[in-house]
Amino acid sequence: MKKLLTGWLALITVVAPAFACTGISLKAKDGSIIFARTIEDSHNDLYSEYVVIPRGQKLFSYTPTGEKGLEFTAKYGVLGLSVVQKEFIAEGINEKGLETGLFFFPDYGAYEPYTPDKRKISVGDLQLNQWMLSQFSTVNEVIEGLKKVRVVGLEPNSVVHYRIGDASGRQVVLEFVDGKAHFYENTVGVLTNAPGFEWHLTNLNNYINLVPGDAAEQSLNLQALKATGHNSGFLGLPGDATPPSRFVRAAFFCATAPKMETAFECITQAFHLLNNFDIPIGIEIARGGKTQLPSATQWTSAIDLTNRIVFYKTAYNSNIRCIDLKTIDFENVGYQSFTLDELRAQPIEEIIIF
Repeated sequence: MKKLLTGWLALITVVAPAFACTGISLKAKDGSIIFARTIEDSHNDLYSEYVVIPRGQKLFSYTPTGEKGLEFTAKYGVLGLSVVQKEFIAEGINEKGLETGLFFFPDYGAYEPYTPDKRKISVGDLQLNQWMLSQFSTVNEVIEGLKKVRVVGLEPNSVVHYRIGDASGRQVVLEFVDGKAHFYENTVGVLTNAPGFEWHLTNLNNYINLVPGDAAEQSLNLQALKATGHNSGFLGLPGDATPPSRFVRAAFFCATAPKMETAFECITQAFHLLNNFDIPIGIEIARGGKTQLPSATQWTSAIDLTNRIVFYKTAYNSNIRCIDLKTIDFENVGYQSFTLDELRAQPIEEIIIF
């Protein structure tokens, strides 16, 4: 176990400046709730898998020292998308519609220091999604349950914050600052990375002038001014890949997106919106740096909380694939994980003209 944690430390140390995740949420006219996100690392392969956890599965958390932490048994079946190893679920949903995701949160967050005498109630930050999804069915249950455990960082300099939502449509952001848990109602339905969530909400005030559509024509002394193209009302919308800029873009894109009729239409819309946050290789790497990845955005997911379906695409294969939780027998299925890409190649359909 210590070997695995050491490997994670090596990875997180290299990629910490390059993590750039963007999360959005949408609601269809039929009431369906959709959570979607990207996950990035412009230098390293995150070795992502989809993970199935059956009801009754016995699990435990790692700790920073390699000791076994909190031990628990899955109350609900879980389907998650993991990074590095199957225990580290980055985004997932359980059979009751609870959905959680982790987002990198450097420099602004801090957990309680780990102490071996508290190991039996300690949950590693990278396994908190695994624990929450396997134990609870609603946001309220998560908030109450977290009072009974201590969340600890598995490695130095690795801090994350979380998006948590349920099938009712409620979603909150969980951040650990100075060792204490803070919950914020996510009124905009968006999450990126540092700084803290409240800072991002305040920063939106700097863009109060932005409106969808075109800016009105006006005169500057004797010079007539008019838009040179459509969407001039969004002039000033930040376009870089920093977390504050991505948060602003995501908030305005979601707020101005037309409300779709059904969950499936929302899923399609979510992938279209997140295409705007697909980070290309090069912009996050200093001149002379190298990478073997085709894209900094390693995968994009959209999860239907109402109908319990997980959709995803990857940097290697942009075809959208899905897994329906209703087809999984969580009573009898085994605890298992599989790579997101069986073959790392983009299928191409050739059109034959006769």
